[in-house]
Amino acid sequence: MHTIWVRLNAVVFFGLTVLLCLSILAALSKIGHTRRHQPIVTKLELNKLKSLKSHGGVDRALLSFDLHADMTPAFHWNIKQLFVYVVATYKTPTNPKNQIVLWDRIIEATDPPSAKILKEDNVFVKYALVDQGADMRGKDVELSLMWDHMPLTGTLYMGEQAEGTASKFTLPEDYF
Repeated sequence: MHTIWVRLNAVVFFGLTVLLCLSILAALSKIGHTRRHQPIVTKLELNKLKSLKSHGGVDRALLSFDLHADMTPAFHWNIKQLFVYVVATYKTPTNPKNQIVLWDRIIEATDPPSAKILKEDNVFVKYALVDQGADMRGKDVELSLMWDHMPLTGTLYMGEQAEGTASKFTLPEDYF
């Protein structure tokens, strides 16, 4: 004869095993979704370079950009939210690859469909484009859109704008 504790233990661990199996199936259901369902980035380009100054011994650029993107294809039933951000990439002699986040937004799965379509014009950066030294003048800068998928269950994974579609601009040689 089994005691109540043995029976309770069996029921609880059976429930946990079922929950584990369902979580694994949910995580497996998103495999390949990222490659097949990419957000559509129609426009991401520099609108206006507001300033390029030496600020405390480092170069700092302030700018605005235009962003038009439909993030709806990135969502499926297992996505809780997307963390969307614009990244500026450039090269300097001291660092071959510099990446700086200029702007970000969180898009929830529960947001209305209109919130999943980004149509931002003349957006001023949230975070300045700051170099570690004074090497930023005259450099080519590439703006690209990236996003992190945050699922209800499973691993986090990143997505980014298709290779070769990022916009590019050159910073001036002199401060202004």
